[in-house]
Amino acid sequence: MNEASGLSILRELRSDRALAAMLGLGFSSGIPFLLVYATQSAWLSEAGVSIETLGLMAEMTLAYKFKFLWAPFLDRYDAPILSRLLGRRRGWIVVSQIGVALALAAVAFGDPGQRLAWTVLFSLALGFVGATQDTVIDGWRITVAPAERQSLMSSTAEIGWRVGNLAAGAGALYLADAFGWRAAYLAMAALMAPGVIAALAAPEPPSDLAPRRKPKSVGETIVEPIRDLTGRLGRMAFPVLLLIAGFRMPGYVSNAMAIPLFKELHYSNSDIATVTKLFGFWVGIGGTALAGVLTLRLGLMASLLIATVSASASHLALAYLAAHGDHGGGEFWLFATTVSIDSFAYAFASVVLITYMSSLVSTEHAASQYALMTSLCAFPGSLLAGASGFFIERTGFTWFFVGTSLIGVPVALLAFWVWRRHAISDLRAPDGAIP
Repeated sequence: MNEASGLSILRELRSDRALAAMLGLGFSSGIPFLLVYATQSAWLSEAGVSIETLGLMAEMTLAYKFKFLWAPFLDRYDAPILSRLLGRRRGWIVVSQIGVALALAAVAFGDPGQRLAWTVLFSLALGFVGATQDTVIDGWRITVAPAERQSLMSSTAEIGWRVGNLAAGAGALYLADAFGWRAAYLAMAALMAPGVIAALAAPEPPSDLAPRRKPKSVGETIVEPIRDLTGRLGRMAFPVLLLIAGFRMPGYVSNAMAIPLFKELHYSNSDIATVTKLFGFWVGIGGTALAGVLTLRLGLMASLLIATVSASASHLALAYLAAHGDHGGGEFWLFATTVSIDSFAYAFASVVLITYMSSLVSTEHAASQYALMTSLCAFPGSLLAGASGFFIERTGFTWFFVGTSLIGVPVALLAFWVWRRHAISDLRAPDGAIP
């Protein structure tokens, strides 16, 4: 980023109240997810939780896969008390942020080595309120700014999210090494405060200021966004949705066992934080930038195919690490290089997928349909990830990561088939129709 563009962004943040709030809301959105399972898996490993149980614990993120079920209600119903004071969307944002902070504090006072049920219960609660926070922040972002500002709003949200994700990953791991896991989780609960302040300072979307519409029936509220999406996709609905469901499946299965692999290879929490979060932060920025350039130059569908292949192939680097990377001597740099390859490919693939899914939603149902597709994207991989520990017990880490790479082969073939029959020339027509 050059100096002129940096100054331009700073001017925008000073002059646009919604954009400044988006930075804080993106930060709070980036905190909960890793703390539900990924970062927490290091704590669980240290507590002596078995590898089979570790795999099953990946299911604690299921709320992020089912958020489409309650997303339509967050669009239509008020949060208790706070929506009357702040507006519907900001009210829900603050309620969910308070819920995240309380759930993090509850997890902090658990002991997975002695009371695993406590950790599971409040981690599930953390997943639910974290997924709700994501949904309502997306809804606020889409409705508070006009269409021509959405690209800038999304970029600002991504910057905030990455910083929050860095805090929940590297920050929590460093704190755990220095002060213990309870202090780390309590610190993460306190870090929700900037997001609450951002929500309180944020402007109300125009839709929240308009007279309230009579809520639809429960069934119609849930079904209408789905009916609209499948109706516009027509005969391509099944293959397109199948592609979305399979796109991140290899990554979800692989990610569930990444930190257990690193702990198996005797890397410390600080080593893991340095490589996956500090290196990974900048590597992810690089993958994000490349995705933006290639999507413009090669087209969305060609980039989608490249993303599918590269993301799955990157797991072969983890397989190599599993075979040759036990801690000691120069193996730290093998660790750093391997994880960087995987992180770069993951960031690239994620941005391309987000762009593709965004191209499919209609303006009227943007929040609900986007929640539906992100849930669909995450659900199959999350279920398969639950069995990952059992696979490793039988195959070992090396062949496990080779297997997750091969999962991407049929997904890549489907991406190519969809590309040939459903090429998209623009992100979204003004009326929400698929070009």
